Amino acid sequence: MKLYDSRRAPNPRRVRWFMAEKGITDIEVIQLDILKGEHKTPDYLAKVGLPVIPALELDDGVVITESVAICRYLESVYPEPNLFGRGAEETAVIEMWTRRAEMLLATPLMMAVRHGHPALAAIETQVPELAANGRSGAERAVRLFDRRLAESPFIAGERVTIADILAFTGLDFARMVQFQAPETATHFHRWADAMRARPAAAAGT
Repeated sequence: MKLYDSRRAPNPRRVRWFMAEKGITDIEVIQLDILKGEHKTPDYLAKVGLPVIPALELDDGVVITESVAICRYLESVYPEPNLFGRGAEETAVIEMWTRRAEMLLATPLMMAVRHGHPALAAIETQVPELAANGRSGAERAVRLFDRRLAESPFIAGERVTIADILAFTGLDFARMVQFQAPETATHFHRWADAMRARPAAAAGT
């Protein structure tokens, strides 16, 4: 298998982090420079279909895009440690918090960076209002996750899951625009410190 990756983008980092948590080392990783448009070349588009990263090319030539879809595939091939849930209830709870992590926190933060960081004007038609809306939406989401994290050490329960990976990689990406959770979000900060200390955090950068 081959993973098409970029160190400049947050979504590929989700997959790298996921692979690091599972100890997956037998997938070839191919780096693309999005600032140079290497994800938009005719050869890449013919293979992947869209100018998106990450993309996982399977041995039979099938290509999977979308970071969570890639992680789901890898979970089925490398089932341990489990990051998507066991049994109907836990799997549904993890799915619920994964969607919340992506829609309410990670995506707004990515929009704040994409439309608010000057360096990204080279690849994005920036709309300042989208950056502001992303930041305010993420601030609201931090309050939600802080309440949740008062109940459990990690977002979806007692252990790290895909939900934590999505939330933290989005949060860490937003350092580019100096986004910080308020000091009053003590449970959120405790969780962020725990995620930052994981070995996979370094592997995912």
